[in-house]
Amino acid sequence: MLTCDFFTVETVSLTRMYVLFFIELRRRQVWPGGVTTHPTGEWVTQQPRNLTMALGERTAPLKLLVRDRDAKFVAGFDAAFAADGVRVVKTPVRAPRANAYAERWVRSVRAECLDWVLIWNRRHLERVLSAYVAHYNLARPHRGIALEVPVAPDKLPPPTGPIERVDVLGGLIHEYHRAA
Repeated sequence: MLTCDFFTVETVSLTRMYVLFFIELRRRQVWPGGVTTHPTGEWVTQQPRNLTMALGERTAPLKLLVRDRDAKFVAGFDAAFAADGVRVVKTPVRAPRANAYAERWVRSVRAECLDWVLIWNRRHLERVLSAYVAHYNLARPHRGIALEVPVAPDKLPPPTGPIERVDVLGGLIHEYHRAA
C-alpha cells in the first residue's frame, strides 16, 4: 500500500516550491516524486511513471494508493496508476487523519530538516531532500516498525568496535555507525 501527497516549501526569494512524495506504508519507505514551482497536470501525470521506474522489479506489487482530493491530482495521475494495476483511493473531504502517514512525514521532514535550512532554489531543495530521504530510509529508526530502518542494510557490521559519527546536511543530522 502506498500513499502520496504534496507539501510546499518557501525559498529565500519567496518562491513557493511544491514537493510530491510517496510512502510505502508497510516499511515507511519514502520516495520523492519531484519538485516544481508549477505542478501542471502533465507534470503530475509523469510522476507515477517516474515512480514505476524507480521501484523497478519489486517482489510485492503495489495494489493500492491513498491520496487526498487535491485538484493537482488530475485524471491522468490516477490513470497512470490504474495502468499498472494499482487502485487509487481518495480520502474523504476535510479528513487529514485519513492520510496520516503522509501528514506525519511532512511534519518529520519539516521539524528535522526544512525548519533549520534556508532553501535557495529548486536544485538546493532537491539536494537537501535527497540527503534527508536517504537518512530517513537508511539510518533513522522508526517506532512503527520496531525501531528498524525502512531499508535494511545488506550486511551488518560486527557488534563490537568503535562507533563513528557521520554528519548529514553539514552537521544538521548526525548518524552513528560502527567503524569498519
